[in-house]
Amino acid sequence: MPLYGRLCVALQGINWEVIFVDDDSGDGTPDIVRRLAESDRRVRLLRRIGRRGLSSACIEGIQASSTPFIAVIDADMQHDESLLPRMLAVLQNEPVDIVVGSRYAADGGVGDWNRQRARLSELAVRLSRRLLHVSLSDPVSGFFMIRRDAFEASMRRLSTLGFKILVDILVSSRRPLRIREMAYQFRSRQAGESKFDALIGWEYLVLLLDKLIGHILPIRFVLFTIVGGVGILAHLLMLWLFFEILRLSFPVSQTAATIVAMIGNFTLNNWLTYRDMRLSGWRWLAGLLSFCLICSVGAAANIGIASFLFGEQHSSWWIAGIAGALMSLVWNYTMTSMVTWRKPS
Repeated sequence: MPLYGRLCVALQGINWEVIFVDDDSGDGTPDIVRRLAESDRRVRLLRRIGRRGLSSACIEGIQASSTPFIAVIDADMQHDESLLPRMLAVLQNEPVDIVVGSRYAADGGVGDWNRQRARLSELAVRLSRRLLHVSLSDPVSGFFMIRRDAFEASMRRLSTLGFKILVDILVSSRRPLRIREMAYQFRSRQAGESKFDALIGWEYLVLLLDKLIGHILPIRFVLFTIVGGVGILAHLLMLWLFFEILRLSFPVSQTAATIVAMIGNFTLNNWLTYRDMRLSGWRWLAGLLSFCLICSVGAAANIGIASFLFGEQHSSWWIAGIAGALMSLVWNYTMTSMVTWRKPS
């Protein structure tokens, strides 16, 4: 593994260890790390099954270590490991909590990024500054070193969502962190596959929303509700198609529309709401079945609550309808979180 060799060179004379966190990648990384660990006790492996996401991987890796200073660095060779001794010296000798490797400070750079990726990164930086009031040149950097006490001060408030752990730490800290930035040139990838895809921007927006409103409502509940609203529109569209266009009977049309809406809701929630725990293969099918069963119970609860309020309590129809829908929504979210997308023990 190239990073290991470079760390050995960059950190000569320093007492260090490296923890490689692998989300069951299937690319042979765990075997390589184990072979390194057999000859060097400074090398450790943390393999996660059924979980994914850089932020949560960083958090678990940091918690698995007992060192007073922790660096977060990718193993794909895009970060400049030669900065690590300078970062450590700053934390050891100056009143600084975190040293951030910055691509946007003077003399920094983003390497060979194409224009689209560069613009998206700049947009992420602007959003962090404006919405979360983070005053760094590169708040979305994935390369930094932090004091353990500074990390632990924010640890219990972290979102663990997405890939931008630095923003999460900065905003979650109960006290202002003393920050130093060091410029570096972002290098071309030499190993692994890029984490950048069409949904990375979505994950970043989810993190921002969680930091803005997560203290009021769980962000997953908000996303689950939005997906539910999309599901209602999909249900009505399918009902119109089956009943008005295909001329099927209403019971058949309603049943077909319900099935399509449920599958659509499950798929969107699996992609977006629970992206860090998304199901695949046979687990996807099992998740779909449990999702449909739970939502069917929720639909029955919706009808029962609404009918009781309207008939027995003489509530307005719209109040009864909203109450039933809320009951169904809370039930569906709670139970699918516990059953369909339950966190691995």
